[in-house]
Amino acid sequence: MIRVGITGQPGFVGSHLYNFLELQKDIERIPCDDAFFQNESALRDFVKQCDVIVHLAAMNRHPDMQVIYDTNVRLVQQLITAMDAEKVTPHVLFSSSTQEDRSNLYGESKREGRRLLDEWAARSGGKFTGLVIPNVFGPFGRPNYNSMVATFCHKLANGETPEVLVDSAVKLIYVGDLCREIFLAITGAITENPYYVPHSAEKKVTEVLALLTKYKEQYYDMGIVPYIADRFEQSLFNTFVCYIDHQKYYPRQLKLNTDERGSFVETIKLDHTGGQVSFSTTHPGITRGNHYHTRKFERFAVIKGKARLQLRRIGSDEVLNFDIDADICPGYVDMPVWYTHNITNTGNDTVYTIFWINEFYNPEDGDTYFENVQVK
Repeated sequence: MIRVGITGQPGFVGSHLYNFLELQKDIERIPCDDAFFQNESALRDFVKQCDVIVHLAAMNRHPDMQVIYDTNVRLVQQLITAMDAEKVTPHVLFSSSTQEDRSNLYGESKREGRRLLDEWAARSGGKFTGLVIPNVFGPFGRPNYNSMVATFCHKLANGETPEVLVDSAVKLIYVGDLCREIFLAITGAITENPYYVPHSAEKKVTEVLALLTKYKEQYYDMGIVPYIADRFEQSLFNTFVCYIDHQKYYPRQLKLNTDERGSFVETIKLDHTGGQVSFSTTHPGITRGNHYHTRKFERFAVIKGKARLQLRRIGSDEVLNFDIDADICPGYVDMPVWYTHNITNTGNDTVYTIFWINEFYNPEDGDTYFENVQVK
């Protein structure tokens, strides 16, 4: 069991790391309150309980840059003083920044903090790992404080228009990826010092804003799940969603289409693939469908009631029959292209069916978005 304490635990990265470590085996989390740095005995009690200390406590923003420098260096000095007083040598991991190489007091405070902890480890026999970290983004970051992504997400979700002041290329790491890197250092899988944490992606500021704007327009405004090209975009989308005021935004109303057959509701549209997820109700004795597709792949999943699904290849007289009693066990049938298909409620109660469709749609083709060729 490795006992791990995190200074700056309530902060953006600290809270994510604390939650991440809860899911790992052989890790015991030692709680740390920011108030410990105002109470020498509390800080000393904290350090003596830890096998590993991840020092994240720091100031990122302040009108006076000298305050940032003084605060960050003081926090490192207090940590060292507490460890010396208790004569303990936990493995200390320090969150530095790629801004170390820049001529600003924040970067200088990180460089100085890493130097002080390197000296502490050398004279005390302790173990130290300096983590040089790219720009971190993820859910629950503070706008105008933690990252540009947090600021953009907050503004877009609140109807504001973000501005790009400098369109530079930025190395970004998702907070979940950072937590995994820190965990590897905690468990000894990473041994370099300093360790330059690899970034998840390198993007220009305008590229990031363009993606977030697309998510806002498609997901927030239209209810369409946007196309996600890779893991970075998935992380960016998940971050944006967390800035929506769920209490105000949800629940959203779906469009209910009803006729004598039953009802049909589209629940999700998917960008790029032209896919969607829908469900229907079908009254007893009613048949739906009797059409085929030339491009669209479709799945019918019967989740309640009794139904017969029929398929017939165009140009053939052979009819394939599939009977599903979802009250015993739900089931599905997939609809290939060029097969006419239908579903009939063969029971006495309403049938509930979920539809999933996928179509790689190119608007330049000039074809109908979802073509249904009706069979008479």
